[in-house]
Amino acid sequence: MQFKPYILSLTICFSLLTTVSIPADSADPQRTATKQWLAGDHHIHGHYSVGWDLSQTPPAPIMGGDSKHSTLTNAQMAKKFGLSWIVTTDHGGPNHAKINLRMAYPELLESRKQVSDLIQFYGMELNTPAGDHSSLIIPHTHDEAEVLYKLELGFDKKEAFPPTLARDTEDKMIEALRTMGALNPPPIVIANHPSRSAIGYGKYGLFHPAEFRRWNDTAPHVAVGMVGAPGHQAFALSDSPIITNDQVRVRGGYRGFPTMGGFDQMTAQLGGFWDSMLGEGRHWWITANSDSHRHYSEGGIDFWPGEYSETYVYADRNHDSILSGLRAGNVFVTTGHLINEIDLEANHEGHSASIGGEISVAAGSRVTITIRVRDPDTLNAAGNNPAVSRVDLIMGDVLGAATDPALNSNSSTRVVRRFTANDWKRDGEYLTMTETLKTSGQHYVRVRGTNTNELEPEQDPPAEDPWQDLWFYTNPIFIKTP
Repeated sequence: MQFKPYILSLTICFSLLTTVSIPADSADPQRTATKQWLAGDHHIHGHYSVGWDLSQTPPAPIMGGDSKHSTLTNAQMAKKFGLSWIVTTDHGGPNHAKINLRMAYPELLESRKQVSDLIQFYGMELNTPAGDHSSLIIPHTHDEAEVLYKLELGFDKKEAFPPTLARDTEDKMIEALRTMGALNPPPIVIANHPSRSAIGYGKYGLFHPAEFRRWNDTAPHVAVGMVGAPGHQAFALSDSPIITNDQVRVRGGYRGFPTMGGFDQMTAQLGGFWDSMLGEGRHWWITANSDSHRHYSEGGIDFWPGEYSETYVYADRNHDSILSGLRAGNVFVTTGHLINEIDLEANHEGHSASIGGEISVAAGSRVTITIRVRDPDTLNAAGNNPAVSRVDLIMGDVLGAATDPALNSNSSTRVVRRFTANDWKRDGEYLTMTETLKTSGQHYVRVRGTNTNELEPEQDPPAEDPWQDLWFYTNPIFIKTP
């Protein structure tokens, strides 16, 4: 396939990057008449996620080798399934930076014209130095193509040929994060399928807790979190001839340690890794995505963007607001279209905070938590109308910085209230419930819910129908005391 004509300077070096101060995003979203919950997906592959002909030197790209769909097709399907925003994230390899620059980017520009009411970000799935894969989301600017080109050229661990171990170290990733943090505006990095390479509970592989803490310490406005609900959830539905037995039909491809209700162990385990990060007061958020390469009906293992999982961001309908919402944690995630709105608020004497925000109260104060969930009376993509059976209010203590960077638990985390239909007030599609908490120090609260009767998300068995096991999670509110 010939490169499409596209003129940009390729003689760019990192010394041209200008160090700037990073404007802090508001920790508490401003409730305005124009902001709303916007569903999206930050991990989508197209035909520029290429295969490689290793018989040539350097290896030659094989278009559509890993995913056959065009950027436009992905955008059209995302719109069909109700998404408001997406990120194009083809992954790299030898000399792939030029493919993104010369081919993928012009196609994205055309897709933006063709599906103009879908907000489309430019990005990639970074082959992360010393890690697995990460979504790299580039702010929508006039030079977004140059920005991604420089970052992929300089830091994707598989970009260089011949390969070099110097590109595959944690220090190299720290250098990448420092470079990204110096950009104005900075991009966002979200770790994808964080424990897919784990061989057991807490026995991590390519990603591990100390690594994420170092990322977040280095560039807290860039390295903002990880995927809670990974993609590749349609294994059990696939008609692929290469999937020959039920033992390999595991959600997400998590063969070492399974997902739990479709969520990664780092998120799903109560009092586990995510709670250990929140227990330090870290702004470490979770998201969900499709990791769409090839649909399960086409021999693949994936859902279309928005068909099964959604990352909802509370934002205005524009690139900058959505990116700010992601950076500030104004986010909840859901599978199976179980819910499509949630308001989580902490209130004390006229002051309030919502998802991703914080509220300051005197120690010993009582804080009222209000949860309002929309359980839509509509069919999802499977033709089901799932119902919320329970909503859990979860609370943990914020204890300060961990002395052990490998910390994987927070023993203070507990479910303080389990709400069922007997406990909430229903107004049409909306379910409202409240709880008053007495503070004893620094805390955080978060919410999850399900259509199942599992008190805690259980390990997902092989060949499980993902449509029958649905969950949603919010990011936290922090409760601070002077």
